[in-house]
Amino acid sequence: MKRDAKWTGTLYRSDYGYPSVFNTYLHGGLPPGPICNPGEAALKAAVTPVKSEFLYFVADRTGGHTFSKTFQEHLDAIAAARRRDRTPPEEYGPYIEDPSAQ
Repeated sequence: MKRDAKWTGTLYRSDYGYPSVFNTYLHGGLPPGPICNPGEAALKAAVTPVKSEFLYFVADRTGGHTFSKTFQEHLDAIAAARRRDRTPPEEYGPYIEDPSAQ
């Protein structure tokens, strides 16, 4: 993101500090106003989810996804996506903690 708040398609570590009341990395809780406006199909999917063993997903830059059953598979999928993108490590987002460790 650029400092003029126009989306460039890439999120950088420096963007987590962008000064906005909508930046939930800086401000705890929900932002002021709606987060999104889901359609009817999304609402139906939320209340009647498909049963699956897949707990995690990683989106790629082409609109595709890699789904994982375990946290380790998820970390491997993230690493593979970053290798494909060749994103420099200093531009990664914050480290993802293992949710099962909480």
